[in-house]
Amino acid sequence: MPRYSATPANEAKSAKSSIAYLRVHFKNTVETANAIKGRKLLNAVTYLKDVQEQKQCVPFRRFHRGIGRTAQAKAFKATLGRWPTKSAKYLLQLLKNVQANAESKGLNAEELVIKHILVNAAPKQRRRTYRAHGRSNPYMSSPCHIEVIVSEEEKTVEKADESTSVVPFQSQKQLAAKRLRASRK
Repeated sequence: MPRYSATPANEAKSAKSSIAYLRVHFKNTVETANAIKGRKLLNAVTYLKDVQEQKQCVPFRRFHRGIGRTAQAKAFKATLGRWPTKSAKYLLQLLKNVQANAESKGLNAEELVIKHILVNAAPKQRRRTYRAHGRSNPYMSSPCHIEVIVSEEEKTVEKADESTSVVPFQSQKQLAAKRLRASRK
């Protein structure tokens, strides 16, 4: 069983999944993972399918050197975006696996939220490309490890009645001024 970098708050209401040594670009996968972090699981699945069909883009915020602009990035308050289909394909597989893990635990798939998603760089794989004058240069790939933890969303608590409202915090100076005004009346 692999080790995870985070532990869920409630182990019974969460599910995990991970992939190691995945041969997709690390930087593209980081941006795609950040785009789905915090989303509901089913929402993230539809988003990644849209990315594969180029209906929605992935905003590039961290690794954005040389990335072109697209109008689709306006939805994320960004200007730079791409459609990393290979990263989206493998993240979809991972989300499908974590959904199956959650359903085997008896969790409701519609209530699952992606609480933790992490992409780490794996060791680079070496190849070489041949250059002029009998030389060669490295031709490296940048694989990655991905881990996901989803949890059922907690139910929100209703706001208390106004009759039992708490007095807002007041400093010593504000309380003294209030007493002074009351004594002058």
